[in-house]
Amino acid sequence: MKQRLVHSKSRLGNILSMLVLILTIGIVAPDKAGAAGTLTLDAPTGGYVTTGGVVEISGTYTGLYDVRLYVDGTAQFEAVLDDPDGNDSGTWSYTLDTSRYNGSLELVARGLDTVTRYGVWSLTASLTVNNPEGAAPAVTITGPGECVPLSGQVAVTVQADSSAPVSLVQVRVNRGPWKPAAVQGAEYVYIWDTAGLGDRTVSLEARATNAPGRYGYSPTVYAQVGSGTHEPPVPLPGQDRAMWIWEPESYKLLLNPGSRQVLESFITDTETFGSEPVQTLYLAAGSYAGYRALEEQEEELRSFIRWAHGKGLKVQALVAGGTSPAYMGAYERYHSHAVREMEQIINYNLAVVDNEKFDGINVDIEPYISPDFKDPSKFLQKEYLDGLQKMIDRRDAAGIRLPFGPAVPKWYDSSEQGADILWNGSTKWLSEHIQDISDYISIMDYRDTADGSAGIIAGAAGELAYAEQIGKPNSVVIGVETLDIANSGDPETITFWEEGRTHMEAELDKVYAASGQSSAFGGLAVHHYDSYRDLPSYWGPGGVFWAAPADQEAPSAPAGTPTAAASDYQTVKLNYGMATDNMEVERYMIYRSTVQGFTPTFTDIAGLARGLNYQDKGLLPDTTYYYRIAARDLQGNIGPFSSEVSATTGSTSLKPMIVTDMNLTYTGSAASATMKVRDYRTGAVLAGAVLEGRFTYSIGRYVSGTTGADGSVTLGSEAVAAGRQAGFEARRIRMAGYYYASALDQPHAATVLQP
Repeated sequence: MKQRLVHSKSRLGNILSMLVLILTIGIVAPDKAGAAGTLTLDAPTGGYVTTGGVVEISGTYTGLYDVRLYVDGTAQFEAVLDDPDGNDSGTWSYTLDTSRYNGSLELVARGLDTVTRYGVWSLTASLTVNNPEGAAPAVTITGPGECVPLSGQVAVTVQADSSAPVSLVQVRVNRGPWKPAAVQGAEYVYIWDTAGLGDRTVSLEARATNAPGRYGYSPTVYAQVGSGTHEPPVPLPGQDRAMWIWEPESYKLLLNPGSRQVLESFITDTETFGSEPVQTLYLAAGSYAGYRALEEQEEELRSFIRWAHGKGLKVQALVAGGTSPAYMGAYERYHSHAVREMEQIINYNLAVVDNEKFDGINVDIEPYISPDFKDPSKFLQKEYLDGLQKMIDRRDAAGIRLPFGPAVPKWYDSSEQGADILWNGSTKWLSEHIQDISDYISIMDYRDTADGSAGIIAGAAGELAYAEQIGKPNSVVIGVETLDIANSGDPETITFWEEGRTHMEAELDKVYAASGQSSAFGGLAVHHYDSYRDLPSYWGPGGVFWAAPADQEAPSAPAGTPTAAASDYQTVKLNYGMATDNMEVERYMIYRSTVQGFTPTFTDIAGLARGLNYQDKGLLPDTTYYYRIAARDLQGNIGPFSSEVSATTGSTSLKPMIVTDMNLTYTGSAASATMKVRDYRTGAVLAGAVLEGRFTYSIGRYVSGTTGADGSVTLGSEAVAAGRQAGFEARRIRMAGYYYASALDQPHAATVLQP
């Protein structure tokens, strides 16, 4: 069964069954211009009801690209865009399979503004799914209560409600094996013997499965055996230098032991760039590509933390709110997800020995991404604070010592959105409320200079002063960015990627000198591991790259059989298993051909991927593409090819256009990129095509222009220092009747050196 939520073009006077929801949303960061794009999510008045079939959800957009649909704070999907006029405006749609859902779903769409590249959000809409078999049981532990001294035989009672018959209820104690609970009237009971446990707090969890095979999990109860666990507070240690490690790098460290040797070599290398050693790791512990470190990979996680502690490192769990997108964890209606993430870390620490425990938790929930963050009532700021407090309260209920540190932007103490927040009877800056309740904060102080009113030092001054005022030493960690920002923000000012490590370390020395005098200064943190590791001293001849340990052994083939599926007329999505290496798998090589049974060569490379999926975009319609994948390690050794998979793209009336004749030169102190846009099939030049691209390596400006009568366009960069490398890559092209077949560019990018 396929049902549609269609776009309505009706005026107010003849709206019958559809309600068009339209919202224009400005950029959340206070120092950015407002977004020009608009986005609608169209839904019938009063909501829509489905019985678990396939539903096509759609809306309209103007001045946007990369539209995505978010479902119930747990999943995101890329929408299909219909833009026949080539003006970044049209309709979008996504076909949602609701067979795994039941009840009311919250839907919201997001697109990226063509000018600012920041997110523009629709209003939310509701989709009601009447599908009992899609519902997981609701599970609650009704006894024992928390903070109640226990001893001897304890009855753990569980309530499990399900629209389908419950087939099994289980309980586990301190992350031990799941044990069945017996039916007793309207509840389920598990008899727990506390003998021999001494005085400690343990975690109790319950789960239930129903006839369709859906699992539901309870919130954790922290049961107090005897007098329970009461770890005494200790002074918060400094964290300098800290480093964020997101997925997939965190899972390489867990599942590929050789990656640990690479990590150790990198973080202890203080000579190459004159840097401080990394001593604190913020390790992502969430789910990734079917892996769940805190469940299925617990042994590997324990092994890694033992290893890290043996090397004198501290390891904090890095979590992002348990929702997609992460900012939704700030809303009260999604607090259970964030609290569940917190409980998973607490429960892990309660169950393992001391040298396997996390040393803290770094929480990256980003409420400012939501349009509601600009609501005059500031309700979301308050709900965000409530959520953080709930997470901290769970730590306190367990009686453990687990330093809690939210990652926060630099402007929570200087913008309208952070001002005058009335919470718990006190009116303060948002940053001050967070500092009051947290053990520390890590400021996302993302600028590429230390000095000046917008520099790193000024960005952290207010938080340092407040931490001193409230007596919290070592509680302000200053974070900086090394990521090559391609889809949001201004790479010219936010990241050190363009300037390189030599400039970065010189600026960080200034931060140490200025901020290190404060008792509140807890050190510097770098975002994040893979880009930090890839960053040279500078881009250009003589630039030094970090050297990985010697390695002549190639990686394994990716595990299992890859999958390929076309999502529209120009896009194929690939998924594949993890490869292993005696050191570190750096990238996955994606090979593409239109010939079945091909043997990959260099000319067949479609792209490179960090993780275990790849989106091959800008292809031809009605074409079957064949793919093989291989892993490449840090020394360039390439492993065996995967088996071949294929997918056939869909149809479209749009014609493919491409970039050709790209040339990058220097004009004085800047770079100039010239290229042509052509009809792919005929080779004819196309006048009036709007091309957007970005300069790369030592520069980062986004630029756009319109092709002239000869199909060419010339775009200029910002100033480039002498002896530095610059590049250019095309990003998007718009023209009526055409789409950008970027996979077929001749070439797609160019590089040049400034004399």
